[in-house]
Amino acid sequence: MKNAVSGIGFAPDAAMVTFPIQMFLPGSDLASLKARKREFYDGLTRWKSEFAQAAGSATMLSVEGASYEDALVKANNLLLANLWGDGLPLWPATKERVDWMLRGSTAPRTHVLGKFPPRGGVTTVETCAITLAMAGGRPEYLPVLVAAVEACLASEGFDQLQATSGGPFPAVIVNGPIAKQIRLNSGFGLLGPDPQRPAGASIGRALRLLQQNVGGALPGVGTMAIFGAMRYTNAVFAEDEEGLPPGWQPHATQRHGFAPGTNSVSVAFASGVTNVRRRGAKKETPEEDALNGMWRMADFMRTPNLAALAGWEKGTPGIMMLAPIVARRMAELGWTQRSIREFLWENSKIPMAQMRRAGAPAWIEIDANPVTRASLSLDPWPICQKPDNIALVVAGGGHPTHSYWLQAHSPAVIGRVVRVPETFEQLLADADRDLGCGEDACRI
Repeated sequence: MKNAVSGIGFAPDAAMVTFPIQMFLPGSDLASLKARKREFYDGLTRWKSEFAQAAGSATMLSVEGASYEDALVKANNLLLANLWGDGLPLWPATKERVDWMLRGSTAPRTHVLGKFPPRGGVTTVETCAITLAMAGGRPEYLPVLVAAVEACLASEGFDQLQATSGGPFPAVIVNGPIAKQIRLNSGFGLLGPDPQRPAGASIGRALRLLQQNVGGALPGVGTMAIFGAMRYTNAVFAEDEEGLPPGWQPHATQRHGFAPGTNSVSVAFASGVTNVRRRGAKKETPEEDALNGMWRMADFMRTPNLAALAGWEKGTPGIMMLAPIVARRMAELGWTQRSIREFLWENSKIPMAQMRRAGAPAWIEIDANPVTRASLSLDPWPICQKPDNIALVVAGGGHPTHSYWLQAHSPAVIGRVVRVPETFEQLLADADRDLGCGEDACRI
């Protein structure tokens, strides 16, 4: 609440009366509200803010140690003590390191991107550079981080996504040549650690630090995510555009209308990840194998827990990831991006009897969106308004056994073009110097 109050421009120490969570459970006794009415009266009539925010830029901190290692340990301890860390070691954001990061920007360091909810901290290009420095990033990653932040700040209900108990996390899909240029993974292990392709971890971690340090999304304070957002590094990955079957369009072209070859990001908010065993176990025909796999994917999507309700009209129920080898085989069998979406949409519909058994209609009845409320008349109930809401992305290693379903809590899917500085080629050359050859032929 303090974050939310601050985010809309009021004093963060606004008067409030707190109650244990049991007060808000079904069947609770509300008598204690009357017993504490004096606290409400005093808050409304006697409260005065003691908050005074200093104007101007923040002062630089100084950390000294007997050795470099000692100073580094003290710096990390300082970050944790001030609740600026994430529990893993961080690079101190020295002036030199932040200036280096800013070489990747097309805008001045003071350029304001917006206010990061729910706390409402002003976010500049320099703010992004600071968190990227802390996260161990490089300047050529900054254009993608800035575009991802722009997309997050443009997301409908981002303040709620930051604070909700469900713990949604940003999933950033990158299209265009910049993905391969900055060594962003689109293949084996693209959602996990990869020393050959470190960009995704650094960009996603920097975005997480922005969510916490600028947006105020501290566990149990600024975000009420019961189990957390699952990932230190969010999910930042590239679509395998080279692996797209002939005639298939990149995700950014299908979803946002960007021309193929445009450097862009697409941001949706996921609430979890499910591995779907797609391939058969015996000697199925290719047609049987494809159809069985499609049914298994649809069956995983057909669940009445309503995580995707926020995106029923304009957002997405989730991101279905197909490995390139699977996408190509399905295309050979006559499947298209449209027919895959239509099959998944049609066969993930939930019978209303099952919805009622799970108590799902009540959530739809109280939804703020009249279009979503009107969907109660549908039986079976589709998990989104139309097939195009389902995000279909071709990415992953060259293996046919699995697909990945990132269930969403995403009122919208926001796309933004990535802008790179004139010196970008030099930044890439510096990366080759520092990290070794980045070409496919050089990788294990």
